[in-house]
This record gives sequence, structure tokens and C-alpha cells, in this order.
Amino acid sequence: MRTVTERKSNDIPLYEQVAGKIAELVDKGTFRSGDRVPSIRGLSRQLQVSLNTVKEAYALLEDRRVLEARPQSGYYVCARLPQVPDAPLVDPPALNPTEVSISRIYRMVMNDLLDPRLVQFGIAFPNPDLLPIDKLNRMLATETRRFRIPSISYDIPPGYERLRMQIARRQLVHGCTLRPDEIVVTSGCVEAVVLSLRALCRPGDTVAIQSPVYFNFLQMIEDLGLKTLEIPTSPVSGLSLEALEYALDNHRGEVKACLVLTNFNNPDGGLMSDADKRRLVELLDRHDIPLIEDDVYGDLSFNDRRPSVAKAFDKNGSVLLCSSFSKTLAPGYRVGWIAPGRFQERIERGKMLTNVATSMPPQLAIAEFLANGGYDHHLRSIRRVYAQKLASMADAIGRHFPEGTRVTRPKGGFVLWLEMPEKVDSLQLYGLAHEQGISLAPGPLFSTTGKYRNFVRLNAGFYSEKMEGAVATLGRLACELESGARK
Repeated sequence: MRTVTERKSNDIPLYEQVAGKIAELVDKGTFRSGDRVPSIRGLSRQLQVSLNTVKEAYALLEDRRVLEARPQSGYYVCARLPQVPDAPLVDPPALNPTEVSISRIYRMVMNDLLDPRLVQFGIAFPNPDLLPIDKLNRMLATETRRFRIPSISYDIPPGYERLRMQIARRQLVHGCTLRPDEIVVTSGCVEAVVLSLRALCRPGDTVAIQSPVYFNFLQMIEDLGLKTLEIPTSPVSGLSLEALEYALDNHRGEVKACLVLTNFNNPDGGLMSDADKRRLVELLDRHDIPLIEDDVYGDLSFNDRRPSVAKAFDKNGSVLLCSSFSKTLAPGYRVGWIAPGRFQERIERGKMLTNVATSMPPQLAIAEFLANGGYDHHLRSIRRVYAQKLASMADAIGRHFPEGTRVTRPKGGFVLWLEMPEKVDSLQLYGLAHEQGISLAPGPLFSTTGKYRNFVRLNAGFYSEKMEGAVATLGRLACELESGARK
């Protein structure tokens, strides 16, 4: 490599020149996916620049997902991803309320979680190997000893004050100003969303939702006797505000709530910009429609800058912000929360009627972890790992699935959304994969209208090089379905 010792005429900082040189070598194939690049000290000597310049250059390349740092090993080229699929297209006149009925498929996929023999690509469950299990359990034991009586008592809504204080402090960093008394602790994010739907809707009412959308939401809506109005969603920029506005104008008075994952939609990973989040809140306020915002994946952003929430732009208390620690710390602890704005009294009453209170021991443990357990350090660690796992799995999909398969490139979370050739029926693929000991989530599960037959969602959080064989098997089965070798 040539020496980099001078600034260019347009005064580009030296570290950006170094970063550009390494990125160019990656683009040209000198360094390929998984290759180790020169060490900081080695590159400093080669280019005759300072160690700090190389450190800044590598940090910039990490932010751009060109390189990744591996502890005690050095810097490596990130896996290159296949093409990002376009946003699913829905013709606006087809935007009509729909009754929900996906129970049979839902039960099949959820039951897969109970089968330890399956490769778990189907359920959006965090990788236990990446969770601070021992540390959390020690804190659980310590806190229940410290608070003997409270640990076995009801802590009626709004819930454990120390936990709510920690949540409020974290939300301030995310651009959302909340007081602890504006937060209600729930038994996971699922309960927070269910309580919101019950507070806002009655049987027969319509809820505007993303499409595709997390299948558990569809089950909730079905169970409550509600209808859905599916709004197209981009795997890059999230909910289509133009389609939402069109739908609301054509169904005035019908829509009683809007349910949106603003950060890293499950399954397609779409991330709404701050400007779009503000527009979403303003649009719904004009129609007097409350927003139920699910932010359960927000802490798993691959960027150092954690995305904001739509709640930060809420001026009227019309946004019900829901989240939990199920994707980042302990799914089995079932600790979630909701900031319900002007609907707090209804939410607290609903919580009392549903199960009185959230279990106290896990509240105690998570409050202590947030206060003294290094939550931010933990997040930085798992974000890097999940980013690499998604990149590696997408790379394997690109090698093994039928030509024309496209896969999302999310900037957070741990799930991938695949669009396969039209001849590949994901329900058939689910059955064939199950016979081979592999679980997946077929596309029709994420809609009420029979769409996404050639789509699947895969959990990349469990992916490793040892699992490439499972991806290869899925790819082979998909190829057989496309060619007609499988009927």
C-alpha cells in the first residue's frame, strides 16, 4: 500500500483517506469477506501515519459495516450481503379492513420452540449464549434476599419504582422525556400491546398495522375480535406514510388505533427515520387516532446511535410506547413496560384486572442490572455479534438459495426476511424443512390477506458456521420447489 501522508485538495481528514483506501481494497476484492486486515500498528507503519489515525479509520469502517473488530484477534472484513428486496407493494384501493384467521399456522410455529431437536430459525428468540444469564441470576438471588417481603408481594400498577426510574432515565437518552410515574410495568411487551388494544378498541373495530407484521399481533387482534387494515411497509424505511394517509382518508372513523414497530420491524427490519416518526404522530393526531408503538428491538441497533421513538414527538399523550427486556436480557423473566400517555388510567385498570401485578423478583433483578450491571456494555457486545450473524447468514443464503432470492439488510435486531422466487411456497418449504429438523416462519403468518407465500422469516441470532449446513438444506429444498422436483 502506498504511503498516505498528505491531505487531498478538498481537505479530507487523514483518517477518512485511510478508511477510503481500505474500503477500496475491499471493493476490489483484495480483502474478501472474513479476511483479516492489517493490524492498527502494522497499517500505521505501512502508511506512515499515527496509530490514532488508523484507529479512527477502523472505527469509521466499523460504523459503515465494512470491518468488524474481534476481541484479541483484530479487524476483519464483514460479510457482503445479497440484494435488499424492494418494499412489498400494495395497490392503495386494496387497503380494506380484513378479519384475521391464522391460528393453525401460528400454533405450528410456536410449538416448534418446544422441540429441542429442531434448528431454531423460526421463532424470534434471542440467543441464550449471548445473554448475561449468570449475572442476572446472581442479582436475582441478591435482590430477593435484600427485599425479602417485597420480593413475594404484589407491586400493583404502575410497578416497581426503581425499575421505572431506570427506564425513564434510559428514555431520556433516546430523546423521550418521561417521568417514572408515567410508566407502567407489564409482563412483557406482548401484554403491553394487548392492554393497549383493549383500552382503545371494542370488538368489530379496525386497527391499522404494518404489512408484513409480527404474527403475535395478528393473533391478539383475532382474539379480541378486531379487524386489520394492512399498510405496506418498506424493509428499509418502514411504514409507508403515503399509504397510511390514503387508507385513513378512505376509512374515516373506522380506524380506532394504529400499531407500528417504528424501529426494526419484525419481520422485515424496516427503520423509520426521525422525520417520518414525527410525521406519523402528526398524521394520526389529525385523525384523532392513538398510536401503539412497539420498540422492543430498538436497543439492538447496530449503530452506536440508538434510534429515537415516535413517543419523543408526542404532544397530546396519544402515543402508547411499549417495550420489554425480552430481546436483550431475559425473555423468560417477562418484564416489559408501557408509557401510555393520556390512557394511563385505562392501562393500569386493565393490568389490575388481567393479572394484578408483574412478578416482583424479575423486576428487582432487572432494575439492579440497569443500575449496576453494565447494560450499555452488554448491548454494545451483542449488537456487534448480531450484526455479524445477520451478515454471515445472509451471505450463506446468497450462496445456497435459488437465483433471484433476495434478503433484507436490517440495521438492528436479529431476524432476516427472505423473498424467494414465486414458485417457492413457504408453507410447503416449512413442512419439508420440518422433516429435516429445521424450523422457520412461513410468510403467510405475517399477513391476514394471504400474501407473502414466497417469503420466510429466519432467526439469524442462532447462526454460526456450523449451521451453514442447515441453510444449505433450506436452499436445496427451495431450489427443488422452484424447479418442480417437489410437489
